[in-house]
Amino acid sequence: GLADVILVDDLVNPAVLEHARPEARIVHVGKRGGCQSTAQEFIERLMISEARGGRCVVRLKGGDPFMFGRGGEERDHLQAAGIDVDIVNGISSGMAAPAAIGVPLTHRSWSQGAVFVTGHGKDAASNPDWPALAKLDLTLVIYMGVARCGDIRNALIEGGKAPSTPVAVIHAASLPSQAHLVTTLGELTETLSASGLVSPSIIVIGDVVRCAEALSAQPVPLSASN
Repeated sequence: GLADVILVDDLVNPAVLEHARPEARIVHVGKRGGCQSTAQEFIERLMISEARGGRCVVRLKGGDPFMFGRGGEERDHLQAAGIDVDIVNGISSGMAAPAAIGVPLTHRSWSQGAVFVTGHGKDAASNPDWPALAKLDLTLVIYMGVARCGDIRNALIEGGKAPSTPVAVIHAASLPSQAHLVTTLGELTETLSASGLVSPSIIVIGDVVRCAEALSAQPVPLSASN
């Protein structure tokens, strides 16, 4: 209610803007892989210039700004310019999406921890070490992995992850358009392609997916041998 300028990410629920003052300036600065995006440098320059002009600036992001949201980068640029920054945490899609279909990220019977990774590193050197992750008996939560799911699937299996490992893909968690599928790692690419699910989606890999609600209603049931 105090913001003079609001820089809104592409995946923010528009209903959130109902809480903005009518006179607030709304600037849409979407950033999504594979889509036309606002340059990061422009976003940072605009925040700095508006703040230096004495205006209250809100950078509105979906989920948690510190979880694959460039919140750390943007805070550092603002602080380097001498601008005070307050962070308001949100609930990351990597936690909200599995919960939306009844999947806990940890479970005493299945997984003692979870790893959050991006499937879309800024370059090849920054991509996750999939073979190393394949050897961990932990839940894998993958952001921005739909476009590269085939490569990810292959790398995990080559690293030793069983093709029968359960997988869930959750699209647009918490929104009216939410949809998901449950499959196995070995069939992930084909099932995801046939489902029509697209980005933004979260991929969850691990035995905790057995806890998903209404498994029998999913297009590819888990193998009875699992």
